Amino acid sequence: MKVKTLILGAGAAGMFCASRAGADVLVIDHAKAAGEKIRISGGGRCNFTNLDIQFSNYICANPHFHKSALSQFTQWDFIELMAKYGIAWHEKTLGQLFCDESAKDVVAMLRQEMDKAGADLWLQTEIEAIQKDGDHFHVALSRQGRRVLVEAENLVVATGGKSIPKMGATGIGYKIASDFGIRVTETRAGLVPFTFDAERFKALAGLSSEVTARAERGPAFTEGMLFTHRGLSGPSMLQVSSYWREGEAITLDMSPKRSLAEFLKSEKRGAGKKNLTTILGMIFPARLVEHLAGVMDMSGNIADWSDKRLTELADQLHAWELVPTGSEGYRTAEVTLGGIDTDELSSKTMEAKKVKGLYFIGECVDVTGWLGGYNFQWAWASAAAAGRAISA
Repeated sequence: MKVKTLILGAGAAGMFCASRAGADVLVIDHAKAAGEKIRISGGGRCNFTNLDIQFSNYICANPHFHKSALSQFTQWDFIELMAKYGIAWHEKTLGQLFCDESAKDVVAMLRQEMDKAGADLWLQTEIEAIQKDGDHFHVALSRQGRRVLVEAENLVVATGGKSIPKMGATGIGYKIASDFGIRVTETRAGLVPFTFDAERFKALAGLSSEVTARAERGPAFTEGMLFTHRGLSGPSMLQVSSYWREGEAITLDMSPKRSLAEFLKSEKRGAGKKNLTTILGMIFPARLVEHLAGVMDMSGNIADWSDKRLTELADQLHAWELVPTGSEGYRTAEVTLGGIDTDELSSKTMEAKKVKGLYFIGECVDVTGWLGGYNFQWAWASAAAAGRAISA
């Protein structure tokens, strides 16, 4: 069969591109249902964008590449689309927008947008081979036990990355790029919990605390942190993980909104006979204080400590340095860092410079956003850019 545009992947980017790419579009996916990662995102409510989209909220080898697409289709454009479908939403924190009801509402909206555009959707369809002959792509598919050959003028790769393989992620988009001679940068798990040596934080599992966290090469994030049996998780840790490399340290300010030096000196004047650990127990959970006392000197009554020693302890707690042994990897990662080299693509259309009619959008591209709706916005924006170019 012949189509104008064949889109590989029925996730956020693939479905949205199908609704924008004009007539004669076919979307295929190996999954049983479209938009599965949308459905599970945000605890089932889909953190679909962020009110405060900034270019600096994205990691890319070329810090300017993503600016064009994000400027052409903004968070306000997607919010307007949600309003047309009467999908209610709320801001949770830090500009993060979630559906009031269910992420399924976003999937249903995208399906309706595809239907309006006349796009077809084939699920449980596998890619067997892709070739290009002249101006057309020839794609061999396996569908319902039979082989189908599709000829298309445009081929859009919206296959996602490697994150959450149990949802069907395979990284096939990188292989497609390589087969066409398009460079792929190193990929690694992003927005992922840290792991530490066994038993390191086992006694603290379940405790949460607000911290300011920073990796050696990234910005600071002040958000929640969660101790787990395997290590550290929570929003602050996920954010920092995208900037972290194995062997490097992360630094935690355990009291980002209170000067511990001032607090300790004040308590020394008014409650000098109390143990230092008792004083710290006024602002930290007892289990955490017990753990910290095992790695930092907190012995004796606070009255026995000089102001200088109290300041030194406070400095330690404001800059607790830890070296993770690793991360949870793609198994629990929310995104894949790296991917299709952006130097190989047009920033305005997402079309490969070397291969006319070949487009890469969404997570498979070397553009990764922060936690909080930024990656969905990249999916919408990159898909809109490609769709606009194809329909034109």
